[in-house]
Amino acid sequence: MPTARAISSAVLLSTAALLASSLTACAPAARDGDRRGDGGTATDEQALKAFRGQSPDWRDCPAPAPVQGGGEAPRALPDGTAWQCATLRAPLDWKKPAGESMDLALIRARSSGDAADRIGSLLFNFGGPGGSGVATLPGLAPDYDKLRARYDLVSFDPRGVGNSRAVRCSDPALPDDSEVDDTPDDGADELAALVAFNRDTAAACERNSGDVLPYVGTTQAAQDMDLIRQVLGDEKLHYFGISYGTELGGAYAHLFPERVGRAVLDGVVDPTHDRMAEALAQAGGFQRAFEHFAAWCAERGCALGADAERIVAATVALEEALDDTPLPVSDGGELDGDALIDAVSGALYRQDYWPTLRVALEAAADDDGDVLQDLAEALGQRGEDGDPDAPDASDAPDVSDESDGSNEEDAFRAITCDDSSDRYTAADVRARLPEFLRASPLFGPGLAWSALSCAGWPVPGTAHRPEVSAPGAPPVLLVGNTGDPATPYEGAARMAERLGKGVGFELTYEGEGHGAYDSGNGCVREAVDAYLLDGRLPAPGAVCEAEPLPEGK
Repeated sequence: MPTARAISSAVLLSTAALLASSLTACAPAARDGDRRGDGGTATDEQALKAFRGQSPDWRDCPAPAPVQGGGEAPRALPDGTAWQCATLRAPLDWKKPAGESMDLALIRARSSGDAADRIGSLLFNFGGPGGSGVATLPGLAPDYDKLRARYDLVSFDPRGVGNSRAVRCSDPALPDDSEVDDTPDDGADELAALVAFNRDTAAACERNSGDVLPYVGTTQAAQDMDLIRQVLGDEKLHYFGISYGTELGGAYAHLFPERVGRAVLDGVVDPTHDRMAEALAQAGGFQRAFEHFAAWCAERGCALGADAERIVAATVALEEALDDTPLPVSDGGELDGDALIDAVSGALYRQDYWPTLRVALEAAADDDGDVLQDLAEALGQRGEDGDPDAPDASDAPDVSDESDGSNEEDAFRAITCDDSSDRYTAADVRARLPEFLRASPLFGPGLAWSALSCAGWPVPGTAHRPEVSAPGAPPVLLVGNTGDPATPYEGAARMAERLGKGVGFELTYEGEGHGAYDSGNGCVREAVDAYLLDGRLPAPGAVCEAEPLPEGK
């Protein structure tokens, strides 16, 4: 779950085809602005009963709202099954369910199998935080078609995201984030600009979305998931979480261990880390993944160097040179060091991007920046096509089609800062910067300075690290990828330990990229499908090996 802007832009690109849908209304349990429980018409218990008794009004999905990323309405699946969308009412504050309420956006595709074989609904969260599940699920549905034999495939926009009371932080007075150096290394002015950007962004979030900011954290989202479970009529929550979705799944298991059904967590977040430790681990994870790429490149006669060490050193030198003197590109723009990091970090999310990355780096080293610039834009473009790093703002609490773009970057910041009580200063970062540089001279600085993103945040954070202990829960299948850059492999073992004895059950994928199931690896898919469809866990210590890239790549 990346924390630097340059790296977080690729969180969902590894899993999402970025099709989206906007939503239709259902009969509300309560309306925005209703105040109940303090002289109103319902107690908290009565309000909870009304929320649980909803019947979503499922309808065909129209074209997605801009706040979800825009695009065309999702097409029917090959067997003719149409995507259905609805909204669900939930308490804005789960501690005060008789108070104000909010909409949650849902999407589903009904099971393709016989009714007698249906297990229930399989709820997905694809990561971020800040990614729209409504936008993501249709594009990934072919990957999960086998699972649809026994499940309805369901996803949602978590609170603060997309069509679920979107958080809005951007403001015309703020500079474009591309104008702010993520790695202030050229004097006090750059650092002052970064500090001011984070401070002013926090203030803009409070101006535009102050009413919802205290309620967008992972704990409240987990409570939303239990409401979704109940409204869909499932006795247990069957769940598939990827990246940040593993943290959300762990939070659900902690809150509702007796209601956990068959759950898979893929690309597992380390629950033992605070934000600084997470960023440091990610620096090491991205460095390790890049070294794997460099070794692969060297085996194929990479022009950057004869071995992995030289290729890594050449790339670091190229980034530093571009940071000092950007390279002109044919569209009239410039390729700078940040764009190089965008391209490299994004390409590390999927191994099939590696051949393009090789060509791009070789060309840039030869003073041709076009391919690397195109790759950076394709993997990290902001404000278009549902990318998770696309900032926008609107002061309206209810999202409409007049919104200017996806709110995924704003939601990323808001959820992260709501979850974490860490509020680091520039002095804190300076003190830890040598560790980050040792972990990765290429990725370390940006990840270190990203720790400032919650400075000045108007809402106190929840805790230093997530609570995921779930004694009494059934087995949860954890899939760890040894080459994962964003959620390093070690996190799976630590999640297993924190979930508790007999709960966390590990499957290792010796591969590359972020996550494992969406890599297409046959061994991983067979193991995960066997658990979700038949309840069969893989053998203890099971390992799946990566399939090599096709010849010529």
